Amino acid sequence: MNTCNHTNESDFILMGLTDSKEIQLVLSVLFLLIYMVTVLGNIGMILIIHLDVQLHTPMYFFLTHLSFLDLSYSTVITPKTLEDLLTSIKNISFMGCFSQLYFFVLFGGAECFLLSSMAYDRYVAICNPLHYPVVMSTRRCHALLICSYMMGAIDSSVNMLCLSRLNLCNSHVINHFFCDTPAILALSSSDTYVFEMIIIIVSGSTLMVSLLIISMSYASILSAILKISSISGKRKAFSTCASHFLAVTIFYSTMIFTYLKPKKSYSLGKDQVASVFYTIVIPMLNPLIYSLRNKEVKSAVCKVIKMRENPRQLGK
Repeated sequence: MNTCNHTNESDFILMGLTDSKEIQLVLSVLFLLIYMVTVLGNIGMILIIHLDVQLHTPMYFFLTHLSFLDLSYSTVITPKTLEDLLTSIKNISFMGCFSQLYFFVLFGGAECFLLSSMAYDRYVAICNPLHYPVVMSTRRCHALLICSYMMGAIDSSVNMLCLSRLNLCNSHVINHFFCDTPAILALSSSDTYVFEMIIIIVSGSTLMVSLLIISMSYASILSAILKISSISGKRKAFSTCASHFLAVTIFYSTMIFTYLKPKKSYSLGKDQVASVFYTIVIPMLNPLIYSLRNKEVKSAVCKVIKMRENPRQLGK
């Protein structure tokens, strides 16, 4: 990256969400509560699935890692955001900024493909139930998980490679509350068209390929459900994928709005609202969506609560 002879050349300044002290206080309390729910909800989901042997299935294997990814990329962003809101320290080091961006893109990209793996799992469970144990074997589940992390790492590495070639001499003030790709691209004083196109192609491919897999899976699922004659059968089939479909809709709508557009379309206000939603709010929503709409998870929670009274209760 081109550097400049400035005293604080290794630091960036995050402008944050607002300059109003009153709004900052309100947001800090709100974000702290959301983050606490995110941590407790996702760790709780991981522990419940680990403790209840009835949940040791491919669907909950993926759900465990979804909770891990939600917790991880929320932790990459939220603590620093809370620090900025509660203190006057807006600086973030060069390494801190790009480390934050690297891991955020890594976890976000991995989540895209993990959600597509979960959609494929639901497709096999509904459209090919007799062969489900064979198709969704432990080996295949681990292979899908590894591919998800690999695709996230590729996406993140390409972002880092492109951004490292930018000329950021004119300004180190990031008009955002965290180090995000569009906000850093907006700092460059040089022509970013080539790098912008590379990032859009790679990140867009991550989003669109995973979304295509999800769309094809749900098209097949819908076709199979419509062929079911009984209403109770249709209701049961819908319930098995309703939580995942809701999580996918929320996640992808905000991601596509933020990233699949050129730098010239970058809007501080609109992009920050979308960014707050998918970096801070969605990681909290996912465990709530899957727990509140899933009878098996509710049952497992009840078992964990009763475990103190009867330790043998869990796993029965």
